[in-house]
Parts: sequence; C-alpha cells; structure tokens
Amino acid sequence: MTGFLTLLYKELLRFWKVGFQTVFAPMVSTLLYLLIFSHVLEEHVQAYPGVAYTVFLVPGLVMMAMLQNAFANSSSSLIQSKITGNLVFILLSPLSYREIFFAYVTASVVRGLAVGLGVYLVTLTFFDVPLSSFPWVLMFALMGSALLGAIGVIAGIWAEKFDQLAAFQNFVILPLTFLSGVFYTIPSLPPFWQGLSHLNPFFYMIDGFRYGFFRASDISPYVSLGIVATCFVAVSWLTLQMLKRGYKIRH
Repeated sequence: MTGFLTLLYKELLRFWKVGFQTVFAPMVSTLLYLLIFSHVLEEHVQAYPGVAYTVFLVPGLVMMAMLQNAFANSSSSLIQSKITGNLVFILLSPLSYREIFFAYVTASVVRGLAVGLGVYLVTLTFFDVPLSSFPWVLMFALMGSALLGAIGVIAGIWAEKFDQLAAFQNFVILPLTFLSGVFYTIPSLPPFWQGLSHLNPFFYMIDGFRYGFFRASDISPYVSLGIVATCFVAVSWLTLQMLKRGYKIRH
C-alpha cells in the first residue's frame, strides 16, 4: 500500500497547496449563487411545504460544488501530468492500475467533501438549514464525489489538451449538473422534461442528498442510491479498463 498512499498524498498536496483556488473559491461562487437566487425567487417559489426556497437551495448547491470539484481534481491532475510529461514517472513506478485509480478517486472525494463541508458551514452563518439524516447525506456525498472523480479520470485520460478537457466539462458536466434539480423540483417541470430528467444520473445524486436534509425527495432515496451505485460501478469498470490497457497514456 506504500505506492498507493504516496500517490494519494501527492494528489492531496496538489490541491491543498493552492487551497485558496481549489477550496475557498468554489465556496465563494456557490454562496453568490445562493444569495442571488434567494433574493430573486425567495418570495415566488416554494419547492417543499414548509421549506423556504433559500433553504431548499442549500443541499443542491452543496452537492453541485462537490461534484464539480471532484471532477476537476482528477481530470486536471491527469491532463497536467500528460502535458508536462511527468505522468511517465507514475507509469514507471511499481503501481498497479487499481492503485492509480483509487488514489485519484480518493483524492477527488477528499476535495469534494472539503468543498461541500465548507459551503455548508458558510451557509449556516446566514440560514438555518436542517440536517435530518447524516447517514444519507454522507452516503450520497461519498458516492457522488467518487463517481465524478472516476469520470474525471476518464476525461483526463481521453483529453490530449486543455481545450478538450474544458469542452468535456462545459458540454457534459455543467449541463448535467444544472439540469439535475439543483434550482427546482422535477415535478414542477412539464412531462417531457420530467422524463428527460430521470435519465440524468446527477438528478439522483441531488435528490438523494437533499433527502438527508429534509426527509423529502422526488423519488425514493433507496432507488436513487441504487442508481448512483450502479453508475459508479459501471464507470469504475470502464476507467479501470482504460488504465489497464494504457489508453492514450502509453506512447
């Protein structure tokens, strides 16, 4: 496990050394989302009975910040290593592809949780946000961050330059995140868009995570957890196959 722990330590230091950019900046941007949307829509929208719209927003924004940062951590690390040429030192080391995968994903989970916890603590200074079930919140936080960390590894392996990675994030990750029910409930949409939203795996992460706060959700949290876990297993298998074969990382 020495190699795994060494690579994990390196990945943790990589984002922690620039924590102002990787942890503090997402906290500020998420807080701005919250303040702007709450100011504009607080008096006009009520998602759940007895739950203010601003309070409803908090879990979705927390999860959105975790997902985006978990993806950014693994994907940016891999693309930087490929472009600068230091990825060869990881490939030459006696590390199995499983150790490489788990080191990158674990570091992504840590960054996602750090950002999510920071956002939640900051919002508590402005709003009273209930936390009904910590186990549900923790399960979806871990599974969501791990899933996006694995997707980030795929994106980092596939991309050959920063432009391609930015396109993946702008045209895949951001739309799926914003259209997952962060700012609204799915039943408030027309039938066509409701059906389309149920094809979005990000919706199940947001909905299940929100259940841990309010004990209210659009679908059963057990269904959401099963779908998220299935997606994680499938994406992890694909990622491990790419690492095992050296797809676009061995030349």
